[in-house]
Formats: sequence, C-alpha cells, structure tokens
Amino acid sequence: MTPYPCFLDLRGRDCVVLGDGRLAAQKARELVDAGARVVVVGPRPCAELQGMAASGAVTVRRRRPRPEDLVGTRLAVDASGDAELNRAVFERGERNGVLVNVVDRPELCHFIAPAVVRRRPLLVAISTSGESPYLAMALRRRLERILDREWGPFVALVGRVRRRLRTDGVAPPQQARVYRRLLHSPVRDLLRDHREAEADAAAAAIAEAVRNGAPGRVALVGAGPGDPGLLTVAAREWLAEADDVLHDALVHPGVLACCGPDTRLVPVGRRAGGDGPEHAAVIATMIELARSGRDVVRLKGGDPFVFGRGWEELTALRAAGLEVTVVPGVSAATAAPAAAAIPVTRRGVASSVAITTGHDAVHWGAGRLEQLAAAADTLVVLMPLANLGPIARRLAGALGGDRPAALVASATWSEQRVVRAPIATVHRAAEVAGITAPATLIVGEVAREITGRTEA
Repeated sequence: MTPYPCFLDLRGRDCVVLGDGRLAAQKARELVDAGARVVVVGPRPCAELQGMAASGAVTVRRRRPRPEDLVGTRLAVDASGDAELNRAVFERGERNGVLVNVVDRPELCHFIAPAVVRRRPLLVAISTSGESPYLAMALRRRLERILDREWGPFVALVGRVRRRLRTDGVAPPQQARVYRRLLHSPVRDLLRDHREAEADAAAAAIAEAVRNGAPGRVALVGAGPGDPGLLTVAAREWLAEADDVLHDALVHPGVLACCGPDTRLVPVGRRAGGDGPEHAAVIATMIELARSGRDVVRLKGGDPFVFGRGWEELTALRAAGLEVTVVPGVSAATAAPAAAAIPVTRRGVASSVAITTGHDAVHWGAGRLEQLAAAADTLVVLMPLANLGPIARRLAGALGGDRPAALVASATWSEQRVVRAPIATVHRAAEVAGITAPATLIVGEVAREITGRTEA
C-alpha cells in the first residue's frame, strides 16, 4: 500500500483517544497541538493525561473504552493495546466514516501518523508506510538538525513576502527568483539571532532588487574530492537551487546528482590533453548567465582556492559588478591522503606539508621542485599523472630514490585505489596498476606502508 499524503485541518473538530498510558498521552498532545477538541477514554489515566485534563487541554473519561466512543467524532486513535477492542473500533470507524488509527496495527488504520518535524508554520511529515517507525524517527532527528529553529519564522516571513508579491501582480517566475534569493541570504541568520526587524528589512530589499531587474548571482563551490557525503551543507543548498552548474570534468556523478531537477549542467572542465573551453570563455559564460538573471554555480573539484583558479574567477566576476559567494570545499590535498589512512602530519615524523600540482612541478625553473620537497616533511602533488615520470625522477634525485611515496587514485570514491612504492619507482608501479585520474601523490615518511605490503 502506498498512502496518500495529506494534512488534516482538525481545528475545533472532535477527536477521541482510547487508552490511558504514555502513548495515549503523546497522541492526545499531538491532536491538541493541531487544534482538535480531544476526549481521552481510559480507566487509569497516566500523570501526563491527568495534568492535561487539569489544565483543560483534554477531557478524560475514567472508564474502559468501547467502540461507541467514536460516535460524533472526526478522528480516533486507539492506543489501548487491546486486540479485541482494536478490531471493534476499526470496524465501527468503517461504518461511521470515522478515520481510525490503531497504534502499531497498520492493517487496522485508515491513516498513518507520521514522524513530524515541527517548525511552525513549517511541518515536515515522514512516513515509512508503517514499515519502520524507528527509521521515520531517525530521519526526523536528522532533519531537525538541518532545519534549525529559525526555519519557522523564516517560512512565515517568506509567506508575508509572497502575499505582497501576489497583491502587486508579480509574475510567478519572478516570484520564484525572490524566494531563491531569500533562501541564499543573511535573512535566516538574522532570524536565528532574533533580529526580526532587520530580517524583514533585508527581505523587502531583496524583493525590491529582484523586481527591479537585479542580476543573478554566482557561487564558486568546492565539490570536495568526490564522495557526495563530504559536500558542505552550503554547497548542497547552492546545487539544489542553481539555474546553471558549470562543472569540472572530474566532479563525481554523485555530486552532480545533488543538483535540482531543472538545473542545467554544463561541463567546462579540461582534462589533460583533452578538449574543453578556455578559462576566459568559462568566465564570460558565467558573466553572461548572471547578467541575464540566472543563479550560477561554478563547481570545482576540491576547494575553489586550492589550485582551482578561483581567485581569477572571483576578481573577474566582481569586476563585472556581480555578487559572488565562495563556498569552500574539502581539498584533495588533505582528503586523498586521509582516505588512504595517510596522515600528512604525524607527531615525531612530519610537522610540515607542501602542496603543488603536477603541471607546476615540471614547469618551474630548475631546482624549485627540489627545494620545495626538501623544505617540507611531506609533499603532496595534485594532478600528477600526466607528468609522473619526470616528477618522480626529480624527487628521487633530491630526496633519495627510496623515499616512501603513495599514489591515491579516485580518493573517497567507491573505486579508490592506493599504490605505494619508493619515489624512484612509483611511476612504474602506477603504470602496472593501471592508475587513472583523478590521483594525488604523497611523498614522505608518512607514506610508508606500516604493514610492509604494497597495495594496488
């Protein structure tokens, strides 16, 4: 069975709860919160039910419940635990047109009571169709951590903005732009700090700017090393709401799956030796899209400011008068070693780290790579495969051919592989293992295999 999800308006409606224990009290409290007039029937009401009755929240009838208690009600919850009564109550509900929920008996339910995240006026209901109430509760707890308390007043604020826009006759597509801009704005932060007046003013300014043709925005977002679980919350929010996502070639498909259903995905990465748009053309595309009112994400592997040319894009976009946000990502420089259980620093072994790229390593002047490697305990080389042979030979000459090295391919992906070998032979080991991009090279004592085995 696939239930039809809906929310019932029970304000002022008569509802009955059968039972007198803690579960009955929980169901009664939820119905009271929904505005229902609640009668609880049970011979020995628990302390919580007695307190609710004393405050006037519910009416308690101290006797054994019976099917006739459904007469005149809109909805009934049977939390009595009495199997015979359960069946009779459900059948009475069938005859009288009363919606019945018998707790923990899905075959005797006209509706399923979901786990609910309450951020009034926002309500998020979660149901497993009766299969696993525990999982529904676990998901509710996760969502409660994501949807902090400011979401309630934020939803109310967006509702006020929506009513004003509709009164003014603003077209739905332009309304959607306002809502999206509100979602990625300081308004929620202001509400979290209980600065409601400032939040209202900021929301009004955003709505006015969009109505006056304000351009879209650009976010430079770090995609991390691959595993979508390593995306930041901010990155996920931008991906879900962007009009266009211009992404690198090696961004994991699981990360792209976080984009909204209507988001346009534009591959702009250039793999070594492959085709792809020039960097200036990518920047020009972002400017053109944002000026047309679209929200753009430039999605980069790792972190935008760690060999991602993010600074060049930031300065060009700002020079074009556009609003730009930088969303940091987990850099492969630290994530790839960690995913392979290689610490880039280790007490008593390595207290300094240097990071470079395979391209820079072979195009620097003579001796510079060697100086960098000698100055740090651990050297991390991003994107080394195209020049791995020359890099390995130069580092072997500077550090000694037996210096430990490790190559981590597809770090954090399900197909992650690790090759360990002395720096003098790591390029041949990579060829034998058939290692392909993306990969990260780690050189230093931290890369030594503790067990003495070679992985491939």
